[in-house]
Amino acid sequence: MSEQLITVAIIGAGGRGAGFASLVTQSGFAGLGKVVGVAEPRDAYREKLVEAHGIAPEMTFRTWQEFCAQPKLCDAVVISTMDRDHVGPAVACLEKGYHVLLEKPMAISLEDCQAIAAAHRKAGTKVAVCHSMRYHKGFAKVKELIADGRIGKVVTLDNIEQVAFWHQAHSFVRGNWGNEGRSTFMLLAKSCHDIDYISYLVGAPCERVASYGSLSYFTEANAPEGSTDRCVNGCQVERECPYSAIKAYVEAEHLEWWPAEVCSPMHTKEAHLEAITSGPYGRCVYRCDNDVVDHQVVLLEYAGGVTATFTMTAFTQQGGRRVRVNGTDGTIDFDESTIILRTFADNNTETIHLGAESGGHGGGDWRVVNSWLRAIRDDDASLILTDAQESLRTHTIVFAAEKARKEGRMVTIEEMTEARA
Repeated sequence: MSEQLITVAIIGAGGRGAGFASLVTQSGFAGLGKVVGVAEPRDAYREKLVEAHGIAPEMTFRTWQEFCAQPKLCDAVVISTMDRDHVGPAVACLEKGYHVLLEKPMAISLEDCQAIAAAHRKAGTKVAVCHSMRYHKGFAKVKELIADGRIGKVVTLDNIEQVAFWHQAHSFVRGNWGNEGRSTFMLLAKSCHDIDYISYLVGAPCERVASYGSLSYFTEANAPEGSTDRCVNGCQVERECPYSAIKAYVEAEHLEWWPAEVCSPMHTKEAHLEAITSGPYGRCVYRCDNDVVDHQVVLLEYAGGVTATFTMTAFTQQGGRRVRVNGTDGTIDFDESTIILRTFADNNTETIHLGAESGGHGGGDWRVVNSWLRAIRDDDASLILTDAQESLRTHTIVFAAEKARKEGRMVTIEEMTEARA
């Protein structure tokens, strides 16, 4: 494997799939992988990937079922279908003996996550789940400082995910993840990254969780007077509305950049205007069929008594995460660009400035792909920070938190795992 490129097929060629395809070909900058296949039902997206990577006709498929019906065609696959469609191709590809890079979340039910983890154990191939926070250099540095004992023993931890008002509207109101029936619940779709990272920092089993949250704002009851079902249908408040689809998708400075590019495979003002006139991204944010929460708090207790909180909120100007870790000897504050470490004994403050990195999730996506490909090349699973087994462990906490929110009670992790015993 070390002397040749790892051959990879992309299952699901939307924005994430196309992004992963590019990362496969540039990983290590010397090249570790080559995209040789694609399975994607939408003609425009499939053909775009075929053209970008020179994929042969015999390696081009409309569905993952067609791909998996063939003998093993390459070394590895990237699964970046919609969340609801992860379990089918993941299990089938593992049974075929493929190495797998699986977009998060693993799947939309605990049972399906367990099925993927079981298939991984049986296959013994290299599986990485894309929990990119662990791979982001800033979040990794926080973990390193804790592991080095710089703040003593961790006692409490707080993490806030600032989704940002425009991102909530794009992805979780108008977009693919706004309706739980079509995708999954918000905590799993957006924040399994965060629950995974909190658990990674604590380094102990989670024992019980509670959670609170709701959909409070993006509802018809809050629609401004004079608004219409679509931004292009004569809405009287469109010009001053922060959620204007015309401003977000037609008047954006770069139509080919995310998130504007999502609304149409063609990136002209005319194509984008047509897309918001007839497609989902042109709907009034107060008159969509969204039902996922726009804010949520999770309370977690870990073995040894460590407690943590996680807050997801749509109501911020900027996106990104903020993390505060309180230890017996000091504290760490991190805002994705700067780490501030304060120690009690000497009353010292140390500031660590981290240079910005380009790429998805602050360079984390590239490191996920690169570590996965190197694990395959070197036959070294230790290079993968979140395989299917580790991801199942932290996904279980996410499912427990949502159960707690819906049932209005504290939920133990033990009761979530009893069925597996």
